[in-house]
Amino acid sequence: MYTEMVTLQTMDNIFYEAQRQGRISFYVTSIGEEAINIASAAALRFDDLVFPQYREPGVLLWRGFTLQEFANQCFGNRDDYGKGRQMPIHYGSNKLNYFTVSSTIATQIPHAVGAAYSLKMDKKDACVVTYFGDGGTSEGDFHAAINFAAVREAPVIFICRNNGWAISTPTSDQFRSDGIVVRGQAYGVRSIRVDGNDALAMYSSVQAARVMAIGEQRPILIEALTYRAGHHSTSDDSTKYRPANEIEWWRTARDPVSRLRKWIESNGWWSEEAESELRSNVRKQLLHAIQVAEKVEKPPISDLFTDVYDVPPSNLREQEMVLRETIKRYPQEYPGDVPV
Repeated sequence: MYTEMVTLQTMDNIFYEAQRQGRISFYVTSIGEEAINIASAAALRFDDLVFPQYREPGVLLWRGFTLQEFANQCFGNRDDYGKGRQMPIHYGSNKLNYFTVSSTIATQIPHAVGAAYSLKMDKKDACVVTYFGDGGTSEGDFHAAINFAAVREAPVIFICRNNGWAISTPTSDQFRSDGIVVRGQAYGVRSIRVDGNDALAMYSSVQAARVMAIGEQRPILIEALTYRAGHHSTSDDSTKYRPANEIEWWRTARDPVSRLRKWIESNGWWSEEAESELRSNVRKQLLHAIQVAEKVEKPPISDLFTDVYDVPPSNLREQEMVLRETIKRYPQEYPGDVPV
């Protein structure tokens, strides 16, 4: 768990810098929330379906998504499974039972409940896990979904990353309730509040929630208290709405990665040499993955018009024809690494 948390932290730092250098268009970090990502993933089974928000790449990392696959998606190249159609960080993997990220807030929550109800009807020995932030609970989709789950007794685990901020909106401007945990209880859902910066607490709670969800065929809500120690995204400067020293305090005094490191070192399972070697190796792997991803050509123009209709309608065929003609007339206005 610790090595994957370090990998996630390092990946965030390097991809964030790549965006700042203009090499990718957008990025979202999970800084401060590494324990929620990795520890929850460690407590699940591979057959469990994951419906993420957009700050859970560590779950995908734990399941075996390679650093090269992350880089391919962020650069939107030919090897990206989304064929370059998605924003960077909108990861997805059929093979790893990780549904594709969508930035629209809370839409994944009803999807997760529906999938869980399907598992229940098929009598599968698995559950569904969905992640969302505190801001997601201010959407109607959350309320409809959690009530649906309670009434239909669907085996779904709701994991709310209560990190204090919905972009620039603090929780104090969202609700007056005692956090999120009481909302689950109000809908008749067994709920627990956990220290989201404690990897062992996250692991234990998700492991227990999975046993309950499948064994008792019921939904479970976990409110993981944490802090978004990074900016909301590369389009955000969070120092405009919260003190810089507050951010720094959470990055240092409450960092979940450092916290777990101290614990494993105290048990004699880790050392400064192991730390240095791990961070150096991960950094080298990531830089290599970025260099490879940058050199791979983009998906062809034709991929813009496929995978929706079995037989493309006339208006879509016409759009493709007009686009190709426009590219031929103004080639200097289009990137040269996109095959026509």
